[in-house]
Amino acid sequence: MASNSNPQQEGDKPTKRKPVFTKVDQLKPGTNGHTLVAKVLSSNTVLNKARPSSSQNPRPSLIAECLIGDETGTIIFTARNQQVDLMKVGNTVIVRNAKIDMFKGSMRLAVDKWGRVEVTEPANFVVKEDNNLSLVEYELVNVVEE
Repeated sequence: MASNSNPQQEGDKPTKRKPVFTKVDQLKPGTNGHTLVAKVLSSNTVLNKARPSSSQNPRPSLIAECLIGDETGTIIFTARNQQVDLMKVGNTVIVRNAKIDMFKGSMRLAVDKWGRVEVTEPANFVVKEDNNLSLVEYELVNVVEE
C-alpha cells in the first residue's frame, strides 16, 4: 500500500487547498481551475426547453449567458440549470473551479459538475466594463515546426 504524502486531518479526510483567486483579465483560452469573485451585470436566458418525460433527466434544460466582472474586466459566464437562479443582476458570486470554453472564437466562462457557483456578500469593487474578454476573437493557428 502506497503512503499518501499529503498530511491527513482527523477522520482520514484529505486537507483542502486554499483557493487561489484569479482576476478576470488573467483568464486565457483553454485554461481551467479558476476561482474568482465577480458581480453579475446582466443575465439573458438563451435556451429554455423542457425535456421529454421519457428522458433520464426530467429537469428542464435552461441556459443563460451572464455578463460578470471584477475590477479588471468582464466576461460572459454560461450558466446552466440551477446556476441560472444564482446569477441575478447585482449579485456577487464566487465561481469555483471554472473553465474557459471557446464559442465562435470568443471566451466563455463555465462551471461543470466539478465546480461550484455560490452567492456571497456584496463586493466593494467597481466593475471595469470597458474590458470585455468575450469580445476578443481568437483564431486557432497551427504552427508547423521544421
